[in-house]
Amino acid sequence: MKPLRVRLAVLGLALLTGGLAAPAAPAAAEPAAPSPTVEERRLEGAVPQEILRRSGFDTVAPQFARSLDRARSFAQARRTVVREGTALWRRAVDRAQGRGPSGGDLSRDDDRPLYWARLGMARELRTWQPGFGLTEAQRARLLDELERTSRGQTAIRHPRGEGVRRILLTGFDPFTLDRDIRISNPSGATALALDGTVIETPDGPAHVETAVFPVRWRDFAEGAVERALRPHLPGVDLFTTVSQGRVGRFDLERTNGAWRGGFPDNENVSRTGTIPVTDPAAQPQWTTTTLPYAAVVAADTGPFPVYDNTAVTEIPAGGTAPVVRPDGPTPGSTARAGGGGDYLSNEIAYRATLLRDRLGLHDGLPGGHVHTPVLQFGAGNTDPATGAVTDPAFVRNRLDIIDQVREIVTVAISATERTRG
Repeated sequence: MKPLRVRLAVLGLALLTGGLAAPAAPAAAEPAAPSPTVEERRLEGAVPQEILRRSGFDTVAPQFARSLDRARSFAQARRTVVREGTALWRRAVDRAQGRGPSGGDLSRDDDRPLYWARLGMARELRTWQPGFGLTEAQRARLLDELERTSRGQTAIRHPRGEGVRRILLTGFDPFTLDRDIRISNPSGATALALDGTVIETPDGPAHVETAVFPVRWRDFAEGAVERALRPHLPGVDLFTTVSQGRVGRFDLERTNGAWRGGFPDNENVSRTGTIPVTDPAAQPQWTTTTLPYAAVVAADTGPFPVYDNTAVTEIPAGGTAPVVRPDGPTPGSTARAGGGGDYLSNEIAYRATLLRDRLGLHDGLPGGHVHTPVLQFGAGNTDPATGAVTDPAFVRNRLDIIDQVREIVTVAISATERTRG
C-alpha cells in the first residue's frame, strides 16, 4: 500500500489532467411500447365487450397476457405467440362448426368473436413491456406471427394424393366499424364455417381450406396476400376470394382492376393509386376470373340471385376521364375500378388472380372473386347507437349466405375439370 501523501498526489494530478473518468452516461432506455392502434382502441366500446363476453372469448386476451409475461426471451415469446395465435384460430373454427362449448348465447356462426379477440391479443402484445430487451423489429415480428397464425394463414393443410379435390377460400374481417361497430362480415363467417370441411360433389369429395385477411391497406402493400397464397395455389383445384358486396345479391366479379380508390380502412387510413406489386413494370391494368361463372349463375344455389358482373370503370386509351364500361375494359385502358370496385375486395381479387397468372396457372386453375350480399340486421334493429348486437333475422341472413357460398363453391368445383398435372 502506498503512503497517504503519494496517493493524494496521484489523485491531485488526476484531477488536474482530467484523468478521472466522468460518471458513466445512463444506458439508453428501451424503446417505449407503441400505443394501441385505432383498430385496437375500438375494443373499449360496449359492443365489442358484449360480443366477447357472450361468446366466451373475453378470456382470450387476459390469458395471452399472462402467457407473455412468463416469456424470458424473444424465442420464448415467439413460441407463445405462435401457439396462442394458432389456438385462437382453431377455437373460432371449432365454435363455428359446433365443436366444444359455445361459451355463451351468441350464435356459433358469428365471426366477430375472432376479430375482437385477436385485436385484444394484438393490443396486449403491442403494449407489452417484457423484462428482457425487445427491439421494435422483434415486436413487429411477433405481431406479424400473431396476425398470420390467428387468421388461419399458417394452418392451410390440404390432403395429399389423388381422389380429393382441393379448394382454397378466403374471407375478410368486419369493416366500416365507425359507421356501425356491431358489423359482422359474412365472408369471414364463411371462412370459419368451411375451414377443413369436405364438400361432396358428383366427381367426388372436395376438401376446403380457408384463411381470413385484414381490412388494412398496409398489410396488402406488404405482400400479405401473396405470402399466404403463393405456397398453395399450385396445388389446389380451385380458389376463390370472398368479401361482402351489395345488398340482396351475389356477384361473380369478371374483371379486377389495378387501382386503389382510397376508401378508409379499419385504421382510418386512405390509399389512392395503382395497387403496389412486385415487378410493377410488368403489372397489367386488369386481371380476369377463371371461375366457371356461367355454370354458377345458371345454377340454383340459394335464396339470393347470382350475377356475372362484367362492369368496370376505366380511363380509355388516350382519354383523361373515367368511363363506366358495362361489358368490361377496352384495349389499352387504365383501371379505375374493377367489377368489385376499388377497395380491398377488388385488391385481393386482383392480387390473387395476378399471382395465379404469374405462376403460369391461368389456363389450368379456376379462380376469382365472389361478393356476398350485405349482412343486414332485422327490421327495427338498424340504429347502431341503440340496437342489439344480434337478432334472429341477422343470424338467419348470415347462415343463408354461408350456405349459398358453399353451394356456389360446390357448383364451381363440379363444373371444373382439372387440366394441370
